[in-house]
Amino acid sequence: MKKSIRRLCLVLALVMVMSFATATSAFAADTWTVTCPWAPDGVASLVSQKAASLSTEYSKDITLVAEAIKGDAATVNTWVLDNEANDPSLVFVGEGLLSITATMDPAKLQFGYEDFVFVENLYSSVFVLSADAKLEIENIEDLQAYVADAEEITVATNGATGSEAFLAAALFGSMGAGDALKLVPYQSAAEAAQAVSRGETDFAVSHQSQILETYNQGGVTVVCAFDEGAIENGPFAGIEGVGQYGYPYFRNRCFIMARAGTDEATVAALKALYDDILADEEVVEWLHDTMLLEVDTMTVEDVEAHVENVTNIVNEYIDIVQPA
Repeated sequence: MKKSIRRLCLVLALVMVMSFATATSAFAADTWTVTCPWAPDGVASLVSQKAASLSTEYSKDITLVAEAIKGDAATVNTWVLDNEANDPSLVFVGEGLLSITATMDPAKLQFGYEDFVFVENLYSSVFVLSADAKLEIENIEDLQAYVADAEEITVATNGATGSEAFLAAALFGSMGAGDALKLVPYQSAAEAAQAVSRGETDFAVSHQSQILETYNQGGVTVVCAFDEGAIENGPFAGIEGVGQYGYPYFRNRCFIMARAGTDEATVAALKALYDDILADEEVVEWLHDTMLLEVDTMTVEDVEAHVENVTNIVNEYIDIVQPA
C-alpha cells in the first residue's frame, strides 16, 4: 500500500514538473519582444508601445513587449547575431538601413535583407517640405519659381545623410538646382524642423508632426508632401504631393521583421495580430490625428519595391548629399 502511495506521489510530482515546463515553454514562445533600435522616445517607439498594449486584446496566444533602445545599425547587427529562426524576438528596420546605409556605408552592416522575414509595416510617415514664412512659398508652383532664380538654397535636415537629406536632394536636384542646394544637418529631426522657423535655413524636410507647432505659430508654410498625391488627413490635408509633378519621393516606413527561417505559420499569426491592431478604430484615429502617420499595411512585394525605389534615389542623388 505504501509503495503504491509513493508511486502515485512520484507520478503526480512528475506530472506537475512537466506541466510547469510546458507552461514556461509556452509563455516564452508566446511572448515576443519587439526591439526598436532608434530613439527611445521617437515615433517608432511610441507606435510600438501602442501596438504592444493592445496585443492581448486581439490575441490569446501572442503578447507583444515593446523594447526601445538608443541604437543604430550596430544594434541590428547584434540582434541578428543573437537571434535564430523561431526565436520570439522581432526588430524594426527600414529604408534608412536597407537602402541608404547599405548603399553609402555597407561596411556598417553585418546583415542583409535576406537575414529577415517580413511581418508587417508598422506605419508610414509622409515627409513634408516647409519654408520660412517670409519667402511666401505656398505650393509647388511657387517653389519652382523660387528655385529658378535662387543662387543658394538651404535645407535643414535630420543628420547629413538620412532620409530627409535624400528627399531634399531628389526634389531640388530633379528641379535642376542641385548645384545651388546646401544641406544643413541638425542633431535631430525636431531641431531641423525648428531651424527653418528661426530663419536659419530657407527650408526644412521633416515629419508632419515635427513642423506642426511652428506652422500653427505662423513661422513657416508647408509647401508640399513627399508622396504620390495630396495629403488626405490631418492639419495638412490638401497639401500637394511631389509625385503629382513627376518628382521622386518615398515614405518613411517601419518594417517589423522576424529572423529568417521562422515558421511561416508563426509569421502569419504575427502579421494577422498586427493587422488587427492597425485596423482598430482607436489606433487609426490616434495615428492620423495625434501622430500624423498613415496606416499602410504591406506585402513582401511592396517592401521590396520600396527598398528598390529608395536605393535608386540614393544612387542617383548621392553626389548632392555627399559631394566628392
